[in-house]
Amino acid sequence: MEALKGVKILDMTHVQSGPTCTQLLAWFGADVVKVERPGVGDATRGQLRDVPDADSLYFTMLNSNKRSITLNPKKPEGSKIFTKLIQECDVMVENFAPGALDRMGFSWEKIQEINPRMIYASVKGFGPGKYEDCKVYENVAQCAGGSASTTGMLGEVPLVTGAQIGDSGTGLHLALGIVTALFHREKSGKGQRVSAAMQDGVLNLCRVKLRDQQRLSRGPLKEYSQFGEDIPFGDSTPRAGNDSGGGQPGRILKCKGWEKDPNAYTYFITQAAVWEKVCDVIGKPEWKEDENYSTPAKRLPRLNEIFDTIESWTMTKTKFEVMDICNPLDIPVGPILSLKELAEDQGLRDTNTIVEVDHPERGKYLTVGNPIKLSDSPAKVERSPLLGEHTDEILKEFCQMSDDEIKAVREAGAV
Repeated sequence: MEALKGVKILDMTHVQSGPTCTQLLAWFGADVVKVERPGVGDATRGQLRDVPDADSLYFTMLNSNKRSITLNPKKPEGSKIFTKLIQECDVMVENFAPGALDRMGFSWEKIQEINPRMIYASVKGFGPGKYEDCKVYENVAQCAGGSASTTGMLGEVPLVTGAQIGDSGTGLHLALGIVTALFHREKSGKGQRVSAAMQDGVLNLCRVKLRDQQRLSRGPLKEYSQFGEDIPFGDSTPRAGNDSGGGQPGRILKCKGWEKDPNAYTYFITQAAVWEKVCDVIGKPEWKEDENYSTPAKRLPRLNEIFDTIESWTMTKTKFEVMDICNPLDIPVGPILSLKELAEDQGLRDTNTIVEVDHPERGKYLTVGNPIKLSDSPAKVERSPLLGEHTDEILKEFCQMSDDEIKAVREAGAV
């Protein structure tokens, strides 16, 4: 049985952060009604379009398993329909600029009057404070949340990551908040506001760097490469290249074929528990008895030498051969997999982590599946809706409108 079957979500979101949240809820079985502007729809329908006159991958990969209704709440007839949708739904999710719904006449207080059980969830760029009205995009969130300042090579410019930790990451945080509020409502009978700020979400994902910021006040961060290179630390957590964030020294190393293949690399961690196995694998058994390498603390100043030696070995093996050799020995390694390799990975398709979906306008395409697996509630990914595809059925189902009434609100420009 679908875990969230029967939960009705009024989806007022657009672009990425909000749609990530509502798509996750839809995967778990919630009935997500996506409200879009008549004739226009979510801006991402037309952004980065690769097939003429078809919804873009940007849209289709963020809006699967949803129904679409076009609606203009600013019209009197549209306002009535919107009010009815609020009455019928359990959750409203939005990522508008601050005050947008208030200006439509639907403040939180008004929504509570219409439906006291409504859970009103919002994605914002910043939480309350001097920046709360600022517009925020993915890279802005990464920069303001601490990620960019700690990403990249020491002495070089800050970098943003390809993982959408600002948008999609915050959408995942908001989904957890919504489910928690739904659980609370079962006890209290009341709805509540749920908010997730993108800056806050990024900072939450950067917690190990905040950990290191506090450690830095008590001395150098010895597992960072710069410690072994005698480079002094400043007053904030530095960029650390590909050093491990978990206290176990690790780096990305070249593998066989790296000269032509930009992804012929592996991540290799010299975990203390398997140090002797590492020495045997790389042909340095004498290091097991050498006093200079006998403890993690003694190895820290020698990390460059150690990883250079390991890399001399990994360069003789493909990244998959390194995995095949090290994994049975419990040596933590991981191949650098390209998106092409991931898209073609049969194992990921077998678990529905990557799925192929058929779309009436663009044909078959790949999309991500639900990364969270429930044993009794498997998620089936269905295609994204066409603009306004379900308008009539939603008006009939939620508002009990007749065909003539639907025709009238269409002529009024409300849907």
